[in-house]
Amino acid sequence: MMRIIVCMKQVPDPEGPRESFVVNNEEMRVVPQGIPPVLSLFDENALEAALRIKDKNPQDVKVSILSIGKRVSNAVMFKALAAGADELIKVEDSQFMTSRLDSFATATILAKAIENAGDFDLILVGRQAADWNAGQVGIILSGILNIPCVTLAQGVDVNGSTLTVERVLSNGIETVRTHLPAIVMVSNEIGELRYPAMKERREAKKKPVTEWNISDIGLSRIPPARIKLKRLFTPEMAAGNCLYLTDTTLEDAGRKLALLLKADGMI
Repeated sequence: MMRIIVCMKQVPDPEGPRESFVVNNEEMRVVPQGIPPVLSLFDENALEAALRIKDKNPQDVKVSILSIGKRVSNAVMFKALAAGADELIKVEDSQFMTSRLDSFATATILAKAIENAGDFDLILVGRQAADWNAGQVGIILSGILNIPCVTLAQGVDVNGSTLTVERVLSNGIETVRTHLPAIVMVSNEIGELRYPAMKERREAKKKPVTEWNISDIGLSRIPPARIKLKRLFTPEMAAGNCLYLTDTTLEDAGRKLALLLKADGMI
């Protein structure tokens, strides 16, 4: 049986109002006030890629969700299980409350958890998380596990031990092939995560959930961060000027708008 591990992150809802995100300058972190947690959207894209592979051979593909964090909510991860994932593995620890996880620390913990989870064929991650947008974890993870990594994927296909990935480039699409096991960083071009039916939502409640702490995966402490934050701040919002075009015809208004946009370097 082929096993796909999808690494998914729980983040504050990025669609929340701007004023609800407050910067704690002492602890150098963002404190979301009244913002519910959600799955990172690019990670949802990664899960959709995994489920499309499973659709072709439902009995021969197992999809495992792996998530780490301070308090990984079963209710949030339920969405992934209802969509079609087979199990949830989460790593929670009290040390997460006092330590800042940069990309290297996150990848190190994920690598240990993956090794502890047993054999795998393919690891899928989102191209970047919806909170810090670093886009580094998948690449660092591939270095730790010593397996290939393909980025910016809009299509993922597996044929035997061969992995074929369509990559999104600025000037077109690139198709690359590599061998399994491998890591793929999935982009939003692959499409949104499917919406589960009521039957699938009921079945999701019966799926296994495994809970580990860092000692369970062979770590005594959180790896130290390799990136030091020097400043974290909320950008100032400059007041914009609103210009009304009062021309008598749409053609004249459109022509004037085009000239204004060109003068500002927008087109």
